[in-house]
Amino acid sequence: FKDEDNPIILFKEWFEEAKISEINDANAFTLGTIDSNNYPSTRIVLLKDFDVAGFVFYTNLNSDKSKSIKINSNVSMCFHWKSLSRQIRILGSASQVSDIEADDYFQSRSHGSKIGAWSSDQSSTLYKREDLYNSINKFENKFINEKKIPRPDHWSGWRIKPTEIEFWLDGESRIHERLKYYKKDNNWKKKLL
Repeated sequence: FKDEDNPIILFKEWFEEAKISEINDANAFTLGTIDSNNYPSTRIVLLKDFDVAGFVFYTNLNSDKSKSIKINSNVSMCFHWKSLSRQIRILGSASQVSDIEADDYFQSRSHGSKIGAWSSDQSSTLYKREDLYNSINKFENKFINEKKIPRPDHWSGWRIKPTEIEFWLDGESRIHERLKYYKKDNNWKKKLL
């Protein structure tokens, strides 16, 4: 491991390597939440931004993941880059991004993704697929000007502020290398596992 005091710098280095070596979606990570019945739930989401303040992804605020975060903001993240034989696990707390951040990111999305944010009632029961297509058509007709599609109130982002970040390197005979960073008194500390 490179001797780095700040895990975000090491994350950035590994992430840049993954963007070169991974076939698809180097920014994909498993997000773990706890639902209202205290059951864990995981799904793959896409990292859209990160810095010292945390890791950001966007979604429908009425989705199951958002509902879980509103109940319990403690979440986990896991990046696995098979091409590099590397993994990064992160524990932290999620909070909603500002409206300005959400608006800026929403405007960078493709036309179809903007329409999808309006037309999809994410995580709700869909009685027939045709209903979704009808909703898409409705919002395509409503928002004729592709450059003037506002962000729906029910769509935003979550920033995960990390409290632990563990870097994992595959090792021969399953003798892996693990480096864990953890917050203590608001400073990063590290230890080998």
